[in-house]
Amino acid sequence: MKINKISTTLWFDNEAEEAALFYTSIFKNSSIGKISRFGKEGFEFHGKPEGSVMTVEFQIEGMSFVALNGGPIFKFTEAISFVVDCKIQEEVDYYWEKLGEDADPKYQQCGWLKDKYGISWQIVPEALGRLMSDPDAKKAKRASQAMFTMKKFDIKALEDAFNGEI
Repeated sequence: MKINKISTTLWFDNEAEEAALFYTSIFKNSSIGKISRFGKEGFEFHGKPEGSVMTVEFQIEGMSFVALNGGPIFKFTEAISFVVDCKIQEEVDYYWEKLGEDADPKYQQCGWLKDKYGISWQIVPEALGRLMSDPDAKKAKRASQAMFTMKKFDIKALEDAFNGEI
């Protein structure tokens, strides 16, 4: 697996391999790459058992990631999130359900969710940008108002609001 010049590292306590497998099971265009393991060296710093997973390289939709078992020092926040662009409602529903699986609390406003590892995702229909940036300010405002009432996006409801049908 070729790692891009720039990749994203996700810091986990001990769940790097589990998380990489979880994400690659959800996205069709994904794969697991190299897995490195802790040795005896550096135990005084990392405290991880020899042979346990240190890093897992993986790709999702052409984007390179490294999952690192670095310990409980750092936690994920909403300051960083991954956006999943969806063409149709079935895609929105699929990613919303799969990425939100076993998370508590999982669903937030305006297409945001936090997965079971604490990583924030935005599940966004491609139509949203078109509706909210329409030159007709009244239509765009109605779409925007509808968006703020939603957790998971409903494309038909956004389009109905845009068209003044609700």
